[in-house]
Amino acid sequence: MTTDAPGQDPRGRHSRPDEAPIQGRDPSGSRELPNKTAPEPGTDGIPVRERMLALLAIGLAMTMAVLDGAIVNVALPVMAKDLGIEPSAAIFVTNSFQIAVTAALLPLAALGDIVGYRRIYLAGLAVFTAASVACAFAPSFEALVAARIAQGLGAAGIMSVNTALVRFIYPQRMIGRGVGNIALVVAMASAAGPTVAAAILSVASWPWLFLVNLPVGLIALTVGARTLPVTPRNGGRFDIRSALLNAVTFGLLIIGVDGLGDPATRGVALAEIGAALAIGAVFVWTQTRLARPLLPVDLLRIPAFALSMASSVASFAAQMMAYVALPFYFQDVLHLSETQTGFLMTPWPLAIALMAPISGRLADRYAPGLLGGLGLALMATGLTATALLPAGASHPDIAWRLTLCGLGFGLFQSPNNKVIITSAPRDRSGGASGMQSTARLTGQSFGAALVAVIFGLHQGGPPAGPVSATLWCAVALASLGAVTSVLRRQPGA
Repeated sequence: MTTDAPGQDPRGRHSRPDEAPIQGRDPSGSRELPNKTAPEPGTDGIPVRERMLALLAIGLAMTMAVLDGAIVNVALPVMAKDLGIEPSAAIFVTNSFQIAVTAALLPLAALGDIVGYRRIYLAGLAVFTAASVACAFAPSFEALVAARIAQGLGAAGIMSVNTALVRFIYPQRMIGRGVGNIALVVAMASAAGPTVAAAILSVASWPWLFLVNLPVGLIALTVGARTLPVTPRNGGRFDIRSALLNAVTFGLLIIGVDGLGDPATRGVALAEIGAALAIGAVFVWTQTRLARPLLPVDLLRIPAFALSMASSVASFAAQMMAYVALPFYFQDVLHLSETQTGFLMTPWPLAIALMAPISGRLADRYAPGLLGGLGLALMATGLTATALLPAGASHPDIAWRLTLCGLGFGLFQSPNNKVIITSAPRDRSGGASGMQSTARLTGQSFGAALVAVIFGLHQGGPPAGPVSATLWCAVALASLGAVTSVLRRQPGA
């Protein structure tokens, strides 16, 4: 294994790849030390000051990437009017970003293993920032979509290796805390998305949704270039054929899943999903024959990793189902306004933001598998209580139930992400990080598609029917995730 700076670890200390075990006395020679093996270069993280600045750079970039996946939805009607397009076509401004992110995550994670995670992260951040400016000044719908695709590729560069970088920024004993801090950033960005979009649109036009990324991106680039650690490289070659198969598989899958909600296009959507599965089968078969596969099937052979991925997909699907269905319940059944709906949905992401750093610290001391199982059990309990809401429920009745869901999800997420990244070999941290983000996006897409199908099957019935069915399905998924989390047997998992 080589590094970007041969002969030095990420902190600049000269070391040998075959560094000898520490025995006898400490480096000063003042006291006896127990027999133990020296930590692998990079496992001690970086100094505290640089660590905080590196976390700032990652936090700013992740905030932009997560926000831009959500805040644009608020402005779609205005964009459609300004660009002279149909509202149905405007949705592709959102979908193009999602498809680009999902299709590029694993290829960029694999490239991070080859050239270093720092390079991929900074390149993705630079592309994302430049594409944000292109989105703001796009002269046509086609130009805006092209810029959104570029922005999605940049976001994929950020998301694909952020957890891998945490493994080198934090000491080994504090990785759970580092993962928890990233989960906190994602939760806060998700919670703030609609509010930020509304605030910007209240004083400026929609291009400013993208222009605000310019100063934030430049700050993150400046800080990141100074503080993000140089990471090991595995010396492999980038597999272009695998990258293309990956892009076609996930692209067709996302497009097909998005089309399931419209009965008029459901046949085409099912064909697209079928094609994605067929191409995906070829993709998986080719990956099993490679020593360093782009799709980390080698990591999926690790039981703790595979079970963590299953728990992640199930949990994000359950959360997305509730996020999509509950606004319909609040507005169509309880007859609340959009503003009231927004306030009632807030306790969930705020509870995640509160719990995520706490659960990260707990994951450094207790078995993450048990913490994750307990978290999803709490989430399933909250979803059950929400599905059993009485007619005419008060706002506090709703708020405590959604708070319980958020606390449970927050308790689950950080420990689960820690197992995903630490159960993989260090030189496969990029693949593990990419799979973690892919699991999140796959779960969210699957959950949204399930809601569309359930609502389609209940057309013409009472408005509470599809919401109730959706919530019970979410309960089942959260419970399944709790079981797969507890099943993990890796030491410390």
